[in-house]
Amino acid sequence: MTLLRYHLAQINIARMRAPLDDPLMAEFVARLDIINALAERSPGFVWRLQTPEGDATALRVFDDALILVNMSVWESSEALFNYVYRSDHGKSFRDRQKWFEKLDGRPNVALWWVPAGEIPSVESAKQRLEYLKQYGPTEYAFNFKTRFPEPSRPCLALTE
Repeated sequence: MTLLRYHLAQINIARMRAPLDDPLMAEFVARLDIINALAERSPGFVWRLQTPEGDATALRVFDDALILVNMSVWESSEALFNYVYRSDHGKSFRDRQKWFEKLDGRPNVALWWVPAGEIPSVESAKQRLEYLKQYGPTEYAFNFKTRFPEPSRPCLALTE
């Protein structure tokens, strides 16, 4: 048996003010490659959801076609926090109201711990968002405002 660490998974969703090909969204679309490349170069980055085109904007996982989904995995909550708020991503984050509407009372971000090496599914991430909406932050699903530490008990993996 091998002891494994945990990594932090995240999903965030946003409802666009217009379709991606609308001029209103042009600045956001122009920044995508830069912001995604920044994420991949950031300390603690592990994985991000993407299509063969290099981003996740073509994926529609909710009934509303204007909702974009983003998922990633990071070595720690500090690594993700630093990328979101302390890197050049922060400018795009601050400008988000130009391109995105407020959601209808549902959370737009959910965080949770996964065994290192595990890539979460979109369906499991959607469940975390729904859980967070229904029950608020817990170890199962939380947000930056109410973070939970990496589980103290190591997870076990059977190896041959």
